[in-house]
Parts: sequence; structure tokens; C-alpha cells
Amino acid sequence: MTLGVDDIIARCQAALAEHTPVLAVRDVLDELVADPTALEQALGPVERGGITPLHHAADLTILHVAWTPGMALNPHEHRMWAAIGMYGGQEDNAFYRRVPGGLETAGGRELPAGDVLVLGDDVIHSVANSRREFAAALHVYGGDFFAGERSEWDFDTYEERPRDLERTMRLFEEANTRWRDQTQEEIKP
Repeated sequence: MTLGVDDIIARCQAALAEHTPVLAVRDVLDELVADPTALEQALGPVERGGITPLHHAADLTILHVAWTPGMALNPHEHRMWAAIGMYGGQEDNAFYRRVPGGLETAGGRELPAGDVLVLGDDVIHSVANSRREFAAALHVYGGDFFAGERSEWDFDTYEERPRDLERTMRLFEEANTRWRDQTQEEIKP
């Protein structure tokens, strides 16, 4: 049987009925990222960075996320649990905690292909792709990723501001342009 987007969605939706949905989703992602070829066939090849919604509802959001090489996303929160399953490349996650006047660093985790990371609803993190290949993942959220107010923080000052998804999408486009220009420059004779 060939894996399809509908199969991914159905498996994650079924996990919501379990006693601990985030752990059930983690188990689903563990199985999915164990076969990166099937995921790539289901989701298509990654040729540019971006966020592609696969499912969006009040109780569950599933995103196909591709991080452009050299890209970094500023610290942010989700205010809902998340499970991230890497099937290509690597995400570098830095974690933070709130302190008076902003944030302080609180560790990090490299997330290579084949690994799954579970984030609680109070986690603040930033993500970077420091490799020279696209990082491809399924991001599953226990709620509506596109609704509700959330915060993000400036990288330099750690000043808190409202999360701006349009700004995030611009960061992906800017990273794609830089990567395209860099790779075109490298292949010039």
C-alpha cells in the first residue's frame, strides 16, 4: 500500500482519541519517519523551503515544513503541544525560558532525519537549518496552528512581540532567494 497525505491525516486524527494524544502522535511520526522514501513520495520532493498545511482544524494541524539551508527562525511559542518528525536533513532547536525583560537560553537539541521531538504547550524555541541541504519534516500540533495569539522574540534583543505568520513566510522566501542565488553563483564557470 502506498502512503498518501490522507493516510497521514487519518493516523494523526486517530491518535487524538488516545489517552495521551501527543505521545500517540509521536508514535505515528516515529513510524512515518522510519520510511523517508514513502514520505517523500507522499509529500513530493523538497525544492524550496516553506510551510504547507496538510490538515487544519480546531483540534489538529498538520504541516509539511521544509527549512531552507542557512535559515533560522526567531524564538517563538506555539501555546499547544507539538510533535516534529524529521525525515530529511536536520533541524537545530534552541530552547528558551522567560525571564524578567525577555528570555534566556535553556539548552537545545539537534533533530536529525529519523528523529521525533515532542514539545509541551509552554515551550519557547527557535529553529535553524545549518546544513547545506533542505530539512524536511512533518509538524503536528494539538490545535489550530493558525488561530490564537502567540509570541515571538527578536533574536538580538529578546524583545517579545506578537507572532506574525506573514513575517515568517517572508523569512522563508528570503532564505529561498539567498539559497538560489548562492547555488547559482557556485555553479558559474
